[in-house]
Amino acid sequence: MASKEAYITGVGQSEVGVRLPRHPLLLTVDAAKEAIAEAGLTFDQIDGVFSFPGKSHGYLAFSPVGTDEIIEALGIKSKWQMGGLEQPAQLSAIGMAAWAVKEGICRHVLCFRTVYEAGGMADPAQYMPARSETVSGASQWTSPFWATSAACWTAQYAARHVHKYGLTREQLGQIAVNGSKNAMLNPRARAITKEELTLDKYMDARMISTPLCLYDCDRFSDASTVVIVSAGDALDEIKCEPVRIAAMSGSVDRYSWDQVERPAAYDAGRDLWARTDYTPADVDTVQFYDGFAFLPITWLEGLGFCEIGEGGQFIEGGTRIARDGQLPLNTAGGQLGAGRLHGFGFAHEAVTQLRGRAGERQIPGDPRVAVATSGGGPLAAALLLTKD
Repeated sequence: MASKEAYITGVGQSEVGVRLPRHPLLLTVDAAKEAIAEAGLTFDQIDGVFSFPGKSHGYLAFSPVGTDEIIEALGIKSKWQMGGLEQPAQLSAIGMAAWAVKEGICRHVLCFRTVYEAGGMADPAQYMPARSETVSGASQWTSPFWATSAACWTAQYAARHVHKYGLTREQLGQIAVNGSKNAMLNPRARAITKEELTLDKYMDARMISTPLCLYDCDRFSDASTVVIVSAGDALDEIKCEPVRIAAMSGSVDRYSWDQVERPAAYDAGRDLWARTDYTPADVDTVQFYDGFAFLPITWLEGLGFCEIGEGGQFIEGGTRIARDGQLPLNTAGGQLGAGRLHGFGFAHEAVTQLRGRAGERQIPGDPRVAVATSGGGPLAAALLLTKD
């Protein structure tokens, strides 16, 4: 029954840039206004606000805006709000919003993710955390070895694929090259990608953490992305084409990143299909988290688009994942090409493609099914989105 379903009814995105002067709260308001306008709603109709990970007081640049601030700024009368880091991954906030509307707690929920990491670097007095002389928790096992970046941790998974399955840099490079090509057709990516990346330039780039090079890593950005989730029995209040959240899944496997055989994408990918009658063969486009270029390979394998260990061969040459290929991947450019929007950009692009509103980067035909994912390493979340 449609009344028990959850739908994405509006998406919005602020300007995407590097060291933007606009305050992150105002970027969030910009994205919220666009999403609300697309849905044909007013802020008076919003009764829930969900975010990932909520306001991060220890590192404001990572997450500078809380749900309470948006409620206050927009005059929202919220019945439920949630923001927290302890979720499977970024898109879990949209999944929780779907539960809220399915249970009848809310009718229209505003979900957002705002990042200001580039702007924070430009204003460290306001946005950077105080330095500590000691480390604790999981970081005590990594920081003394200068493994402070997720690039170092993700590289371990990628190196295992190189050793065990023969993944090559030429294969891995297709993720970044494809993202760059698509980003050139995305007007919001101009601050991130100004010229198309070639495989030769990729191969010549300096290494960051073997086998990951500079172009395998996303770039700190400033932006906000908003997704409106509505109840099935509230669709008579909207004015746009709804996109159903047909299934969702998540997984957290040893949050420490330590000695895990495979990233959580493999568990989350398997579980997604257990919650729907759709199969990988039904999917028209995928928007996979690519904070590092290796991560889409884990999603391709985890979701069953190819066998475990065959992700490199699947993307070899780039034709399968191109906009006109068998499985168009990251059609807005992904995070590598369009900025580190920290997961929410993939839901935004999936909805945009299913509605046929992607302009020059629109994939051929009439796409009806998409998968959007977030997370890498020990945490993962996936959404199956359908136009039905």
